[in-house]
Order: sequence, then C-alpha cells, then structure tokens
Amino acid sequence: MDENQEHSGKLSQGNEEAPNELAPGEGHEENNSSGSCQLSAEMKPQMPPLKPPTTWTSAAVKELKTKLQPEKDSMVTVYRGDIMTVHVPTVPEAKKVCWEFATDGYDIGFGIYFDWTPVTSRSITVHISESSDDEEEEEELEGPVPNGDVEKGSKTHTNSNLAEILPVYRQDSHLSVQGGSHEFPGEGTYLIKFDNSYSLWRNKTLYYRIYYSA
Repeated sequence: MDENQEHSGKLSQGNEEAPNELAPGEGHEENNSSGSCQLSAEMKPQMPPLKPPTTWTSAAVKELKTKLQPEKDSMVTVYRGDIMTVHVPTVPEAKKVCWEFATDGYDIGFGIYFDWTPVTSRSITVHISESSDDEEEEEELEGPVPNGDVEKGSKTHTNSNLAEILPVYRQDSHLSVQGGSHEFPGEGTYLIKFDNSYSLWRNKTLYYRIYYSA
C-alpha cells in the first residue's frame, strides 16, 4: 500500500464595458443568458442513489487480532487527531467490497464514501490526514463525528463526485469486530475512513482487513 496525502480555482470572467445606449432587445438577451445558466445548473446530471451497506458484529475480537497481526499493514496505529482513509477502486472481477476491523482499548470513528470519478489505478492506497490544529474536540463526546472531520479534516466537501454510503460514526470496535460489505454501484473508488480526529490524547491500534468478493 502507498501512503500519501490528498490535497486541490476559480474561473474569473471580466466585465465588458457597457455601451452608452442599449440596442433594442439587448436587455432581453441578458435575461435569457441568466436563465440559460440557471437551466444548465439544473440539468447537471445527478448521481444515482447508493444502497446502504450490509453490516455485522462479532465477539471474535481476539481471533481477528491473532489472524491479522502477522499480516503486513493489517495492524496500524491511527494517531490522535488523524484520519486514515483507505482508497479501494472497484474491479471488474468482483461485485462488492468487504471489511472487518477491531481496535485495542478504545473506539474509533468509521465511515464509507464513494467517489464516482472513473478509476485510473487498481491499487489500494492508504492516505493519512491530520485534523486542524485549532479544532477543539472533546475526547468523551458521543455521537456522530462532526461533518468537518469527514473529508481530510475540512469543513466542506470539494469533490462533487463524492457520495456518502455510511457517515463517520464512532464504533465500539474494542468490544466487538465490526464488519460489513457493499455492492459496487458502478465504477469508482471507495473511501473507507478510520477517524481518530476527535481524540485529543489517545492513539488507536487498529486491526483491519479489506477485500473483494464476487
């Protein structure tokens, strides 16, 4: 797996000097132009709805950890304030992606997103991002991780091709194995997130496995 960080204008349009007098019909054409832009925005193709994932839990935490410890990159540390995102492209020989994970001692945030951008690489890669230094999150806060922590610790999504399958939510992965699967909705890349951005002090030891299924 490669480890790197993800990081990405504005089109400006100059104003043309208006003539002293408007020719007949010019004001009408200007209104049509505005309406045309609005219509173009409305005609923008919509992404198809995504099915919810199938999820499950298991009490076999020790068994999973014992199984994954010898495997390279299956046991990692997600440091305090960090978000680990595994990018998993769809492949023609499989029909769904599957996952299972557990942690030592404490819970961790988990969520899944889908990027509809056409696949250019079939490699599964891992990206580590840090939450903003000035974010003040409470360690014992319960409930969903705020939207600001969902994508690279930013406050908004800049990728219009990104769709939510499972929002980031803290999972009791230290108590039971968290697993699940999702059928490919089409060509694209899954963004599977392990989110520790809410933690001020604790690093999390993560045992995880992501694989394809026909």
